[in-house]
Amino acid sequence: MAQVPVEKKQSNVAPATDPFRALRNEMDRIFDRFTTGFGFPSFGRVFDMAPAWQSDWLLGDGLPAVDLTESDQAYKVAAELPGMTEKDVEVSVTDDILVIKGEKREDREEKTENRHVSERAYGSFRRSFSLPAGIDYDKMAASFANGVLTVTLPKAPEAQRKEKKIEVKAG
Repeated sequence: MAQVPVEKKQSNVAPATDPFRALRNEMDRIFDRFTTGFGFPSFGRVFDMAPAWQSDWLLGDGLPAVDLTESDQAYKVAAELPGMTEKDVEVSVTDDILVIKGEKREDREEKTENRHVSERAYGSFRRSFSLPAGIDYDKMAASFANGVLTVTLPKAPEAQRKEKKIEVKAG
């Protein structure tokens, strides 16, 4: 399993977020995943909402799928990045924002007796997540294996839920 360095950056500038763009991107991604299985072009290309070169992700597939989980000890972010390696991905934290970004380059060449096909596709993505309070920034880690990036965000001891069972006695 390859280790991906997590870089911590400091910034005094609040991140500019557009909730409507994020919602539109998510809806486009959902519709694109549904329709591409039937051979239809993506909705964004049909209605020419954005040129293909402005796509947030690679090959029209939308942003990478991400799972967010929480345990008593840590939060985990797992991003599916098929065809990529740890060298294609950068993970950083600025203030309380986790940023995962990467770039994919794909070259495909197919030669047969009567034809020669050569395709190249390039694209990049960037996903940002607001971190909850109580993260132990010194123990953050990221790993990459089998096309999945996993970022582990351990909780500080004071943020971990403490539980003690109390015996109930009769009368």
